[in-house]
Amino acid sequence: MRNSWADSVENVATDNGGPSGGSGASASTRRSSYVPPHLRNKPMTAEPLAPLHGGPPSGNDRSGFNGPTSGPRWGGSRPDYGRQGGYGGGGRGGGWGGRGGGWGREREVNPFGNDADVDLEQSFDQENTGINFDAYEDIPVETSGENVPPPVNTFAEIDLGEAANLNIRRCKYVKPTPVQRYAIPISLAGRDLMACAQTGSGKTAAFCFPIISGIMRGDFPQRPHGSRTVFPLALILSPTRELSMQIHEEAKKFSYQTGVRVVVAYGGAPINQQLRELERGVDILVATPGRLVDLLERAKVSLQMIRYLALDEADRMLDMGFEPQIRRIVEQMDMPPPGERQTMLFSATFPKEIQRLASDFLANYIFLAVGRVGSSTDLIVQRVEFVHDVDKRSHLMDLLHAQMANGVHGKHNLTLVFVETKKGADALEHWLCINGFPATAIHGDRTQQEREQALRTFKRGDTPILVATDVAARGLDIPHVSHVINFDLPNDIDDYVHRIGRTGRAGKTGLATAFFNDGNLSMAKPLADLMQEANQDVPEWLTRYASRSSFGGGRNRRAGGGRFGGRDFRRDSSYNRSGGGGGGGGGGGMNYYDGGNSSGGYGNYSGGYGPGVTSAWD
Repeated sequence: MRNSWADSVENVATDNGGPSGGSGASASTRRSSYVPPHLRNKPMTAEPLAPLHGGPPSGNDRSGFNGPTSGPRWGGSRPDYGRQGGYGGGGRGGGWGGRGGGWGREREVNPFGNDADVDLEQSFDQENTGINFDAYEDIPVETSGENVPPPVNTFAEIDLGEAANLNIRRCKYVKPTPVQRYAIPISLAGRDLMACAQTGSGKTAAFCFPIISGIMRGDFPQRPHGSRTVFPLALILSPTRELSMQIHEEAKKFSYQTGVRVVVAYGGAPINQQLRELERGVDILVATPGRLVDLLERAKVSLQMIRYLALDEADRMLDMGFEPQIRRIVEQMDMPPPGERQTMLFSATFPKEIQRLASDFLANYIFLAVGRVGSSTDLIVQRVEFVHDVDKRSHLMDLLHAQMANGVHGKHNLTLVFVETKKGADALEHWLCINGFPATAIHGDRTQQEREQALRTFKRGDTPILVATDVAARGLDIPHVSHVINFDLPNDIDDYVHRIGRTGRAGKTGLATAFFNDGNLSMAKPLADLMQEANQDVPEWLTRYASRSSFGGGRNRRAGGGRFGGRDFRRDSSYNRSGGGGGGGGGGGMNYYDGGNSSGGYGNYSGGYGPGVTSAWD
């Protein structure tokens, strides 16, 4: 009779180390049993080995967060991706429940790597997030709407649930940013929200944590089983593939060991793999509009059970050609109407005409405006240089040589160069490479694999210069971007705000340089106004151009925005929709921008910047 693998190993133990039941010669004449490689040359123990398949787990098989497990849950060949026994004794914290509709859920991968094993009791005491919280202290905030919930000052005041609180500590979040202080209580109260807050201010966590907490605690109808159509409870839409992937990665951290499953779907990647991920179960679906419409048409996804809808970079999706798709998704499919679902719109800029479009998706909403931190304050030194088109490349090389001479290069000092066209991005990348500057490029004509590879090498510092079109202007959180160069200025001041928001994120300092010439006349006035508002030095020649341009041009939709990326259009006297008012609330009385010090200049590019400038390199 053929022995099992475990019996074979036990026989080996008996042959080699057991009581001598016979002579050594007789033992040597026996046929030796196979010993797996990982057991060779190791002393045998008397403890029984875990079975490979089947059988109920022993009482000690899952020991919670602290104790060791008795053996691999899925057999010896499966690596342990998370912390041992990290799934607790069932319930919602286990990550194994059938809420997502997938019967074959795999063991949850630890998105924190080894960081999940740090002493969580000390996480709040170690302010190693790299966020300059002092920069947030005096940020003005305005809220408008009826019965606005009060803000919180610490995460301890927010009841998100134990699992979510552990993930906050694993993320090493010390205290909430201004948008989180206001947006999380508003969302937990079940209110619709339109939030305008600067890039890098923590908007992703502001809408992810309330959604995750709501799904963990909510009592939802049983979703159909046996169907190849999935029924997510939350939908997060974003305009670009890269932003969707970034939100997905962050949401996986926030939902770790909560039992809430997050899946991403975007174009440019094989749909079959995304379909397999969906069939395993989904609670939160992060998607781009185009791929989501495709999945809806294939009847692979149904929106009839959506309880939470979040739009990140909502102004772009409603302004850049996505509006028909968004309206089709929100209004013409089977998604519950406003009032039956909770809707949250986030962006750094909310022009009035976009607010009017977005208000169709909301019910009795609160408008939240958080003063800009990072991209138009003195945290970022903004410089505008007059450069003719034919001189742009040599001028760019001067800047890059100056950075290298000052030791400002490498993985902790990345440079992002924005151009207008895909062809221009390819050409500039090639020119930089042949001139000895390691560079890569990202734009809409690159394959998804090429775009992901470009972002990876840029983040690692292998190619510390990234040439990009506006596909990289929104939402991407790339650490250590010290310098943003607008090689080609955009035609819209809002796009300029989003571009330079790639540096100076989370309260850190940064540098933004723009190349201006006669072809950018329409941007002169809005650019000068933006710099003046942020207490930056406005060159005299730019002021002259601004006075010559007719009322600004440049699609300057920021009128009335002031220190904010937008103000509630319902406060406008011309807004006469019934019920469109709402009481005011919030602060906004502080003049955050007074007293900024932005003097100085580049000099002759040979040795940094003029005196008094808090540069990106300090």
